[in-house]
Amino acid sequence: MRLSPHMTVMQNAAQKAARRLLRDFNEVEQLQVSIKGPGDFVSQADLRAEATLREELGRARPGYAFLMEESGAAGGDGWTWRWIVDPLDGTTNFLHGIPHWAISIGLQRRLPDGTIEMVAALVYNPAANEMFWAEKGIGAFLNERRLRVSARRNMDESLFATGIPFAKVSAKNRLSFARTLGALMPQVAGVRRFGAAALDLAWVAAGRYEGYWELGIRPWDCAAGVLLVREAGGYATDPNGVDLNDFPDSVDAVAGNPHMHPILRELVANSLVTRS
Repeated sequence: MRLSPHMTVMQNAAQKAARRLLRDFNEVEQLQVSIKGPGDFVSQADLRAEATLREELGRARPGYAFLMEESGAAGGDGWTWRWIVDPLDGTTNFLHGIPHWAISIGLQRRLPDGTIEMVAALVYNPAANEMFWAEKGIGAFLNERRLRVSARRNMDESLFATGIPFAKVSAKNRLSFARTLGALMPQVAGVRRFGAAALDLAWVAAGRYEGYWELGIRPWDCAAGVLLVREAGGYATDPNGVDLNDFPDSVDAVAGNPHMHPILRELVANSLVTRS
């Protein structure tokens, strides 16, 4: 498949960063006898991958700004093009030797009227050799196969993904999550928590899930996945139904196929209305 110049740059950068991440991942089993602490080990893997991605993307497109998980924003506020990068989404999975983690790269463009749009996206799971990618108006793909969201219409046949709150999540988001989960569980075929938001969204695009929601995630966790879902025929918004394009620091995300998205969005919105 002939790739655009932007997507060629993104895939080449991701594949280069992935090679070192895979080597680091294969050493995870030795952590118990390593002189490095687990946190330090994974931090170094993150930083090395991010440095590779920044070098590759920056060399190919020297005028573009960055928003990166480890090093933050660079390139000024008046950017026209901006990369949003998570070098290792699913760090806890990585640390525990679970092969469900990804490199996530999104590309934003600011139009002359100030509108910001997502124009290209990549989510790559090197352990499974699954490269999810999309460009605005072109479609979404897994490697070279075209993706479409699930066509399921019935809640009792539908599978949903989420991020279960952990220690660092605010009390109000834990409460809202519990309310949404309590309303959803009796109606659906199942709810999954696989631990990588970028892959959760990619799997919605691939039709593996009918929907996904999570509160308080960061832009680099979801920017690429949002475009994947849209280009696969689904919806990705905040709980009020507003499209996600210019991502705030903390994102409440709801994604799904055209049948499940409005139902899931209403459940999440109702949980937010009553939280204190």
